[in-house]
Amino acid sequence: MGQDGWRRSDAWIFVAVVMANGAGRHMRSATTRRPEGVRLADVLSMADHLRQVLPGRREVEEAVRRLTGADLITVADGWFRVTASGATMWRNRRSGVGAVDTVYTALLRRPLPDDGEWTLDEADHAAAILEYAGRGDDRVQP
Repeated sequence: MGQDGWRRSDAWIFVAVVMANGAGRHMRSATTRRPEGVRLADVLSMADHLRQVLPGRREVEEAVRRLTGADLITVADGWFRVTASGATMWRNRRSGVGAVDTVYTALLRRPLPDDGEWTLDEADHAAAILEYAGRGDDRVQP
């Protein structure tokens, strides 16, 4: 997979993770020991918001593998987080065009990492879609 190069879907998923994390911080209680981050349903929701389509399981899995391998995001215990390196790339992106396009351009300038080991089970992807659908978006069809 890694030899294929960066894909626009990598940028799409990265932007969805970044934006969902920014929008999801209110969900973390100051008294909880749960780490900051967002769940897969939040990432799917933001991805849908960005492109009006939900990414498929394989698309998410492959993007997350490249993004974790590049140390731009982490996924632990189902929580998606932006790393310091990912936050720096996000802050340093050029503005003026769409976020996905600018991140994709930034990714193309980075060396392609070895893929991370993350996998997304079909059942977990389906459950996240159902969770997202339960939030009231009529366009989502699991």
